[in-house]
Amino acid sequence: MLKKKMIRKVIISTSALFALFLIYLIPNEELDIKQSLEYVNLDVTTNNIYLLDEYSYLGKTEVVINSKTTEDKVKELVEVLINGGVGENKIPNGFKSILPSETKILSIKYEDNLIKIDFSKDLLNISKDLEEKVIEALVYTITSVDEVEKVIIYVEGNILTKLPQTNITLPSTLDRSWGINKTYDFTNTKDINQVTIYYLNKHNDDYYYVPVTKYLNDNRDKIKIIIDELTSTNTYNTNLLSYLNSNTELLAIEEQPDVLELTFNSYIFSDVDSKDILEEVVYTICLSVKDNYDVSKVVIKTEDEEILKTVLKEIN
Repeated sequence: MLKKKMIRKVIISTSALFALFLIYLIPNEELDIKQSLEYVNLDVTTNNIYLLDEYSYLGKTEVVINSKTTEDKVKELVEVLINGGVGENKIPNGFKSILPSETKILSIKYEDNLIKIDFSKDLLNISKDLEEKVIEALVYTITSVDEVEKVIIYVEGNILTKLPQTNITLPSTLDRSWGINKTYDFTNTKDINQVTIYYLNKHNDDYYYVPVTKYLNDNRDKIKIIIDELTSTNTYNTNLLSYLNSNTELLAIEEQPDVLELTFNSYIFSDVDSKDILEEVVYTICLSVKDNYDVSKVVIKTEDEEILKTVLKEIN
């Protein structure tokens, strides 16, 4: 992901420089160079969005956005989620939108890290198997905007508190604790733990991340469950991937104010001599921590030696 962002920035900068070069090459006495520079937009940004992949998972990908205000960013992203909507041309290969095509955004209001978004009733014209995924896609996409933490979904002025097809009850205010791509693996109602784990998936030669919220009878620390799941051979029985070596062991956990320190054995490295850790391993661990812990940094250590410190805000 980091490599792709660097490549994207290089392409954007190169294109802008080429445009300037053409301006200087083409003689035109009436051309005001200063005015022409205003049309070269270097301020292109991207934002995460959660779209359906070919396996019916909601996958984390990116789209280019031009908006500046929080409300406009949310509107632009949600428009991409609408099937056949004005933002459909932004959808990357291998993904598709999930909201019904007739869906209209009636209003959006942002205040105090909360988005209130009102839809037309067409939002609910969805098949039973996708109904809950619509809510998941909306919540995860909207809260991917930096300053947004919670969402209230309205349908024609009324807070949506129940899904008509599945009869699932929704809290009036939603956040990422609602989960995404949910799976259930428990035999009783005691010690049910909810853990969101990020895996890799692939379309052609492009990799992307897929969060899966698991409900299971396991009262261990969430990070222990995350590492066990990412190193499990069971992962490879699905189309979801993990690059974390199956021999990797989490030896110690220390949660400090705003920091989670994780100590591993040497199998965390892709190259023991250079002490390199695969970028994909760092991302699957850090994205999973970000959705499960209220910390801003992750420190990865081996035998009390700090190998890597990651600021979660920079992990997108």
